[in-house]
Amino acid sequence: MWHPDAAGRRCLALPFALGCGGILLRVVAILMLLEVEDLKVSFHSRDGVNEAVRGISFCLDEGKTLAIVGESGSGKSVTSMALTKLLPPEPLCRVSGKALLDGRNLFDLREKEMRDVRGKQIAYIFQEPSTSLNPYYTVCNQIAEALKYHRVDVLDVGAEVVTLLDRVGIRDPDKRAKDYPHQMSGGMKQRVMIAIALACQPRILVADEPTTALDVTIEAQIIDLLKELRASLNMSIILITHNFGIVDEFADDIAVMFRGEIVEAGPAESILAHPQHPYTQALIKCIPKLGVKQKRLPVVDYAELEE
Repeated sequence: MWHPDAAGRRCLALPFALGCGGILLRVVAILMLLEVEDLKVSFHSRDGVNEAVRGISFCLDEGKTLAIVGESGSGKSVTSMALTKLLPPEPLCRVSGKALLDGRNLFDLREKEMRDVRGKQIAYIFQEPSTSLNPYYTVCNQIAEALKYHRVDVLDVGAEVVTLLDRVGIRDPDKRAKDYPHQMSGGMKQRVMIAIALACQPRILVADEPTTALDVTIEAQIIDLLKELRASLNMSIILITHNFGIVDEFADDIAVMFRGEIVEAGPAESILAHPQHPYTQALIKCIPKLGVKQKRLPVVDYAELEE
């Protein structure tokens, strides 16, 4: 039987036999793969302090998918980048709280130690592959860079690049490996970004808006690919999105962010079927429904949320 402890972590209640036939439930804490506790991120400038993330907590289990959902500017991407210190250094940006990976606080690591975490433990698919990929280098060179740093055991880097491109569904991978980013479509660039992330065999994949600027058909293909990779590699995924439409049947848990705070969190099935917070309800209402004719899609009423 599962029970949450004071920190929100899962605990397992195990039966412990006593004398005279009595049974006592002994609660044993189960360590999650990733636990984020009271994360705060603020940016400092001449105009003042902008609190982008305001004390959020969440956890991620091995082989599971957590969807962080919210509109642009709610703090989703900042949260993910804070985990591996990809944000500007102090005093421009200040990060506090804990990010425990296997019980080790990532915020206590030195830069050299953090380099071993980036890519190998936590890898990213960033927004807009057109701007994330370097136009001066071939696809092969960009994937090979990650392999040479994190997987020195790979003897034939070129063959491994072709294998990765084939795994993410790119046709003629041996030929495409020699292409430059501008020679590929948007969907192919996104697959290349996934291949780069998978090159280091990470335990956690952060997919930051992986279907941005893709048409509906390619969007479905990318989501199906991520599902397949999660199952085959037993990889955990943090899906960052503003679109509740791609969360269904993919995420195990959902955390809804609004203005730097998590306003609702829980199992995906429960939140999608019975959303409790007005902001969550408003986001779900914005999803277009096939066969339902509407002159105008519902919009989020911020005045109502601030009441």
